[in-house]
Amino acid sequence: MSGATISASGPRRVDRTTLAGEILGAPVVLAPSRGIPREVRGTVVDETLSTLLVREPHRARPTRVPKAGLTGTIVLGGGELPLSGELLRQRPEDRTKRLLTGGPRRFR
Repeated sequence: MSGATISASGPRRVDRTTLAGEILGAPVVLAPSRGIPREVRGTVVDETLSTLLVREPHRARPTRVPKAGLTGTIVLGGGELPLSGELLRQRPEDRTKRLLTGGPRRFR
């Protein structure tokens, strides 16, 4: 992963409105869950309504992970944010509108 990395010394909190922007290219660490049997570390290369596509440095093909039940961290805006798939489970273009206008699926 180039650019910002996820440190072991603990996350530096950033404003959640950072998630209203683009998350493609952001480093992520995803914990094992129902949809992924192992930890996934890499860079987000694509996002759909219900999945993230993560390129891992040691794998030839990107890994598609479901957003449902997803937990982990993402580096955005120079700091780390906790990542919850349920909060991201919407179209990427709608996330920006809903977050910034206070729509029905607003982040808490």
